[in-house]
Amino acid sequence: MPRTAQPTAPDTTIDRSSTAELDRQLETLLRLGYPALMGMSEAELTDAVGRLAARLPCGPSTVAEEDHVPFVVVPRTAPLRETALLMTKDDRPAALMIPDDELASYAPIAGVEIPEAPVYLLTDIDTGTELTNVTPESALTTITGRGRTPLTIAEGIALVTQRPDMLRKNKCFSLLASRRTGQKVPAIWISDRAPKLGWCWDRNPHTWLGSASAGARSV
Repeated sequence: MPRTAQPTAPDTTIDRSSTAELDRQLETLLRLGYPALMGMSEAELTDAVGRLAARLPCGPSTVAEEDHVPFVVVPRTAPLRETALLMTKDDRPAALMIPDDELASYAPIAGVEIPEAPVYLLTDIDTGTELTNVTPESALTTITGRGRTPLTIAEGIALVTQRPDMLRKNKCFSLLASRRTGQKVPAIWISDRAPKLGWCWDRNPHTWLGSASAGARSV
């Protein structure tokens, strides 16, 4: 005989108030046409994002409140160029200063593992104001020394797409988890009051550019 499913206790580890934000982020992805960019239907993307509800963060954070974002949905399989150009701030479209062939050559640095799923959660995000005027090289040591992870280009795009308010004058951020050969470090900053995805040198500090980090990635 087939076994009868047993009732289970509600999962009290999920902060249910965060499900509204998860729904909002999904709606943003649908509105911007991410399903087509990712080769998925709207229903498939909706299901994939819905499964992340069980991974929503519920614990405290040590990140300064003004720099903290609890979570962001990262569409791993979305193309970087197209999604970068979908970023906006105050209705101003983004600009891209990295050539397409160069953009494709960036890859996660050693020690950064990206979940093998169409979408995943990046949690406990710090936009990195504390690390303004610190070289990316030194900032990476600080971030990893705290048991945190730097952000990739895709994660930076996801962050600005969902929370453009966190890209602020003199509080922009490098994306230390994506690198190619050489000393170029990708970053997102404000230019002409709009987001710009570009790069800076690994050993050059900038008073207006910090380094973003996160607590974890999960699916």
